[in-house]
Amino acid sequence: MSSSPRARAGRVATATLVSMLAVGCSAQKSPADADGEPTAPPTSATAQATKYPLTIDNCGREVTFDKAPSRVVLLNGTSVAEVESFVTLGIQDRILANSQSYGVSDEPGMVEKVAAVPTNGLSLNENFEVPREQVLALKPDLVISTWAGGFDEKIGSISRDQLDQAGIDSFVTPVNCAYGAPDARQEDQEKYDHQSVESSFDLLLALGEIFDVQKKAADYVNEARTTLADISSEVKGAEPKSVLVAYPGMAMMNNNGLPAVFGGGIYDDIIDRAGGVNAFAGKDTTELAEINAEALASAKVDVLVIGLFQPNEDGKLLAEDLFRKFPGWAASKTKTYTTVSDGFYLGPFNTVAVRKIADAAHAKS
Repeated sequence: MSSSPRARAGRVATATLVSMLAVGCSAQKSPADADGEPTAPPTSATAQATKYPLTIDNCGREVTFDKAPSRVVLLNGTSVAEVESFVTLGIQDRILANSQSYGVSDEPGMVEKVAAVPTNGLSLNENFEVPREQVLALKPDLVISTWAGGFDEKIGSISRDQLDQAGIDSFVTPVNCAYGAPDARQEDQEKYDHQSVESSFDLLLALGEIFDVQKKAADYVNEARTTLADISSEVKGAEPKSVLVAYPGMAMMNNNGLPAVFGGGIYDDIIDRAGGVNAFAGKDTTELAEINAEALASAKVDVLVIGLFQPNEDGKLLAEDLFRKFPGWAASKTKTYTTVSDGFYLGPFNTVAVRKIADAAHAKS
């Protein structure tokens, strides 16, 4: 992700995976009952018009909106969850400056839609965040960070207290209130430790309330939950397939020069919902970075999922390369693979990733 689409993909790859793995690996299990079966979907989201002034609790801070914000700055945080959620809700015109982008998307046209959102000249510092001075110069009415640490002065960012002093509201994506916050509340830590696809829905619903587009947010979330329930019914009773998710374009994040492997948190949940089991479920960032060729070769892999990071990557060629290197996998013998990109991260397109993995894992002959 970067301040301009595509061009910075290679330069930010390291920061991207650090952030995504830190977010995803904190959770060790997905929502399930005692027998390991997925729990019933949450109650349907409802939509009521926002009454301003609106006061919300965000990471233990009270934030009051006198009206829907119209000059929003999106900090980077090596994320696209926020900008894609704005686009999905049709409120990208409220964005004054966006620093998030990604080279490829599971949603047709999304790369172009994100590229069309103004950046207003934002540039990132060595920590891949927007410097404090740039934020203040834009005079926004709301600044959004994907993680609590995005408001840490130590990385050159502006703090939430400084924003308050300037009369500017701030907001952290709800699931990440504990990420980068040394004094996080227990409830925020638990939310971070047990993130899932529902965490993506929480972001959409929170934005729906702030910007008075609750109906659009609720309709989208309810439709997604219905899709997930349908997929769950399709795969119910089928033997779970072992799934490996590897991003060859992020090999710099593996200490042995191998494709980056994703596990834990929302990543495990997506695979579980698709009727699979992550081959490296529950592993933390350090463990994933140390995976070597022997560990990959000995892993049970029925389905290979190639993560696409840059627009010039060819999923078929990348899969064939891994099949040649690891011929012992069942997936290598059956040539079973699929591709995902942003749908595998926190954001509005998790259902697309679940659908793709389910189709690959349980293809009807």
